[in-house]
Amino acid sequence: MKRREFLWQTGALAAGGLLVPQFLNAASREPIGLQLYTVRSLLEQDLKGTLQKVADIGFKNMESAAGSKGHYYGLKPKEFSKMLKDMGMKLRSSHVKVGYNAGSNKPKNETLTYDLQKLVDMAAEAGQDYLTCAYLDPHERTKLDDYKSHIELFNRAGEACKKAGIKFAYHNHDFEFVPMDGQVPYDLLLSQTDKDLVKMELDLYWVIKIGKDPLELFRNHPGRFAMWHVKDIDRTEKRFFTEVGNGTIDFKPIFAASKTAGMKYYFVEQDITPGNPMDSITTSYRNLKRILA
Repeated sequence: MKRREFLWQTGALAAGGLLVPQFLNAASREPIGLQLYTVRSLLEQDLKGTLQKVADIGFKNMESAAGSKGHYYGLKPKEFSKMLKDMGMKLRSSHVKVGYNAGSNKPKNETLTYDLQKLVDMAAEAGQDYLTCAYLDPHERTKLDDYKSHIELFNRAGEACKKAGIKFAYHNHDFEFVPMDGQVPYDLLLSQTDKDLVKMELDLYWVIKIGKDPLELFRNHPGRFAMWHVKDIDRTEKRFFTEVGNGTIDFKPIFAASKTAGMKYYFVEQDITPGNPMDSITTSYRNLKRILA
């Protein structure tokens, strides 16, 4: 065990392919999830029919993203959760935005800045596990003080979620890893948010594309990465989105570290697909099942 721990801590366990089978098997036992942003256009056309097709593919865990009809696609939170449950699926998380410094242009949908308690109450009504900040708009991250303001908000959100019996999380892109005034914003988010109140949803595509190692993040901040977005990097010079298993990311060592990361749920996501999103998520589902077998 001492030799294995040393190899893992130095990264050699992952790099050399010396996977810990029980860790990979444990990760594969958690059902594959889907971030519904991937099929957003289809949901706008036919909510129930699209969700049934998602269920038929085999997805079990869902993460919602607000559409033109609101956070729960025109339904009450409990109604949306029941629709999923009736199809054999479970709402685990919903994506929301900060809505920072919007002034007179208050966002149409509820945001953390203006509607924190309402969002928490909606999430609790839906019976989901996490309320997740999806993204920072460009005007919400112009300076380091913006991040410091968000950190204060995220800690408050985490406390409000805890009181409601749910959890709060933050989903990254790549810009959080670009140094600003000599500091890396993502490091600030990790170090200055309460680790017990604010978890991270790690988007593997963006982390790896910008040159960071998710395994190093897991080792340095064990237990912090409760959710993952699983999507692949294509083999072109652009390094664009592609279906899981069709690109360059080696997912096996990442999933082998799921226990260290603290991963509870993972969601397939593909922001842009080359054709029908259903074809892409079907490919990702089948490939991911093979990778985790």
